[in-house]
Amino acid sequence: MATIGGARLGEPGTQIAPRPGADAPKVPKKLSARSWIVADAETGHVLGAHNAHWELAPASTLKMLFADTLLPKYPKEMEHKVTRSDLEDVGAGSSLVGVKEGLTYTVENLWLGVFLRSGNDAVHVLSAMNGGVGQTVREMNAHADELRALDTHAVSPDGYDMPRQVSSAYDLTLIARSGMQKADFREYVSTVRAEFPGEWKKKGKDGKKKRKHFEIQNTNRLLTGNGIEPYPGIAGVKNGYTSNAGNTLTAVAERDGRVLLVTVMHPDDGYLEVYKEATKLFDWGFEAADAVRPVGELVPPATAETDQKQPGTDGEASGNADSPGGGKDPDEASLVKADGDEASSGGGMKIALGVTGASLVLLTLVAYVVHRRWPRALPDLSRLRRAPGRRQG
Repeated sequence: MATIGGARLGEPGTQIAPRPGADAPKVPKKLSARSWIVADAETGHVLGAHNAHWELAPASTLKMLFADTLLPKYPKEMEHKVTRSDLEDVGAGSSLVGVKEGLTYTVENLWLGVFLRSGNDAVHVLSAMNGGVGQTVREMNAHADELRALDTHAVSPDGYDMPRQVSSAYDLTLIARSGMQKADFREYVSTVRAEFPGEWKKKGKDGKKKRKHFEIQNTNRLLTGNGIEPYPGIAGVKNGYTSNAGNTLTAVAERDGRVLLVTVMHPDDGYLEVYKEATKLFDWGFEAADAVRPVGELVPPATAETDQKQPGTDGEASGNADSPGGGKDPDEASLVKADGDEASSGGGMKIALGVTGASLVLLTLVAYVVHRRWPRALPDLSRLRRAPGRRQG
């Protein structure tokens, strides 16, 4: 396995490092996932992991990479009329939102279809707008390299089972952390339900045609509570399922000002198991955060440039070359002070979040640098987990 993010993350099995004298909780029993990771989204510290770099089929969690790659390119109000060729390569048995040939959709409509219904039809239309599936996949793989998600290889833009298409719990967490820096990404992944445009109605008495809409609901059950209790403080990110991958999930949640990212891959059969195990890991992570040492970190992108704003992110570059770790290799630098209370992560950012009702609200962000700088500011994260009302698509 790879060792990016720290040598222990490349070791097989469960990696936990209780602090001496601390009463660290034990890892939940009976976790069946082949791979999982719990990381602090603010510092980038990995609190615990199990086979973090195992290369496994990602299913629709790969849509996070698709979105993180393409979201900055097209304004949400841009419109596109769907052609037959846009939908020709959608795989048999794909999850669909209901995009129809000959109808016009906004980019926002299509992204809601991607994030809420995991619609492969919406993915393929956006890919067509981007020059086709081949071009989109090349850009996704290039972006994965930029993020240093080196276990990841995309073959399809939607996560549909394909030979040699893999990712890892570590990479999916890294990708989610990158995506959550984009305002649109945060909004889409936290939307519970929305109205999606359908066919046009016949002319009414007023002589005008009106478009039908139908409701779509997010497939992330930790967000919607469909069949399982919604996780308190949940704010996204993406779930997936294919016959080859089984169930996969990356999720983000906040409790008492701490924000954690959890990824679970390939648990035992049962469509709720991935959510149950993610819930256990969230509970463990929030309880254990101050009682364990980091066993690794979420690394910064390879291409983050000094004094420049990263395309598609919120805020401007900031940092200090004298940050913890100094000129050390970024894979190791942030762990130099890992035993201390003030350790920071080479993952590049620290976001302090508060909670108001079911909403995450941005308070502050402090950027740390290892060779490179990272966006300083993020916009207001209020309403990050949208209330379960309707949103017009």
